[in-house]
Amino acid sequence: MTGNRQQSTAVHTDPNSEIGVLITKPRGYLMVKSAFLLGRIGALDARLVELTGAAAGERAVDIGCGPGQLVRALAQRVGPSGHVLGIDPSAEMIDYATARTAALPHCRFEVGTAQSLNLPDASVDVVTSTFVMHHIPEAKRGAALAQMFRVLRPGGRLLLADTHPTGLVLPAVVRLMSRFAARRTDDPHAAGHQADPLSAIDIRRYREALREAGFGTADFTAIAPMTGVLVATKKA
Repeated sequence: MTGNRQQSTAVHTDPNSEIGVLITKPRGYLMVKSAFLLGRIGALDARLVELTGAAAGERAVDIGCGPGQLVRALAQRVGPSGHVLGIDPSAEMIDYATARTAALPHCRFEVGTAQSLNLPDASVDVVTSTFVMHHIPEAKRGAALAQMFRVLRPGGRLLLADTHPTGLVLPAVVRLMSRFAARRTDDPHAAGHQADPLSAIDIRRYREALREAGFGTADFTAIAPMTGVLVATKKA
């Protein structure tokens, strides 16, 4: 992690990395995310928390937590009798999030990856991972879902979310992403996604993988303007 702290760029991609895409500039990330969601980060987090079904006293973990907004929203939901853990591979994100949660002693943050969770089996009620799956190396995504399944108690809920343009924003976003994919001549998958550049990040693509991991039916919800959500329950 020391080398990543010294980088001047906000996004680090190592094709040989076990981690995948690493975002190291929290403030820049928040600015981009806010613009991308038309300033609705807070409203989105509130809706995501609602969809998890998290209740007072429950334990939750947010994987790929970034600056920690969703962790704080979950902490407000589960209350002081519950606990929320935020996990992210970027030490810079963890430092930033930790510095902003002193008023919420029932949440904490630690460096880690989705595919290697340092948590006991069946130890949490809710797992969330938002705008993260497409950053994990594709060969490691099955392992990440298996880890999420492992740490959930029977009856626990998993929420996955990623970009899913809705309504009038869709044509503009498709055109933008198509141009971006066309420029990514170093990306061996770019050509395959130019016809449908959103397919690689459509969260619904994980329905079968969730079933294979042992989850029940995964319910899809679209949240305007830019988010698709899958919620799956670990079979009791």
